[in-house]
Amino acid sequence: MTNAAHAGVVYLVGAGPGDPELLTVRAVRLLQTCDVILPDDLVSDEVLTLASPSALVVPVGKRCGQPRITQAGIHALMLEHAGAGRSVVRLKSGDPLVFGRASEEIAALTEAGIFFEIVPGITAAFAVAAALKTPLTDRGAASKLIFATAHHAAPTTDALAKLELTPKWQGAFPHDATLVVYMPGRNFRLLADELVASGVDAQTPCVAVSKASTPSEQVHRTTLALLADDSVGPAPVLLLIGYAIQPAN
Repeated sequence: MTNAAHAGVVYLVGAGPGDPELLTVRAVRLLQTCDVILPDDLVSDEVLTLASPSALVVPVGKRCGQPRITQAGIHALMLEHAGAGRSVVRLKSGDPLVFGRASEEIAALTEAGIFFEIVPGITAAFAVAAALKTPLTDRGAASKLIFATAHHAAPTTDALAKLELTPKWQGAFPHDATLVVYMPGRNFRLLADELVASGVDAQTPCVAVSKASTPSEQVHRTTLALLADDSVGPAPVLLLIGYAIQPAN
């Protein structure tokens, strides 16, 4: 097969939001020909069914602050298998360069002298917008697009002390922007209150999408004023906020 996975190479591959139909052709070819697959927890079972039956699949996900393996452990697995001459697909949900810890893995591979390739995937924001038939930008409502996450690396003790005194959001985002919040956590009411306190209009439309692009997808349209924790479906959730978003009826 042309463009098959090569021995000793690590591929940082985007698995998209969950629907295997949204994978790139390159991603499918690598899954079908690689020796080792290291998938995140958010990679769907349907995507993994495309893997070669002979591939070794080692889940390396981190969910809800309870990692199955440390980031250093993931680096060690990539280096071990690539160093032994195996082709490795590090399979990340969405796009590997959007909140996927790619910078840390690129640094580890570069330091070890391991050749790697990055295969982009459809990030969740684009899949959600397509499923909702809602543009993220609009000439009359949103000329800017902001990606943010409410999830951060574990702070040191000193940083933790500062974190307790520092609001999560510093200033309102522009009125003519769409804000996309990855990994928003479960305290949606607090998140909405922080945004409103920073100057964002409480009547700004927002939509929370759970398990986007899968058969279990749930959509909740509301405003920041009415966003409630118990109205949003289970993780993973993506939160879109802004006047380009179609408001609830």
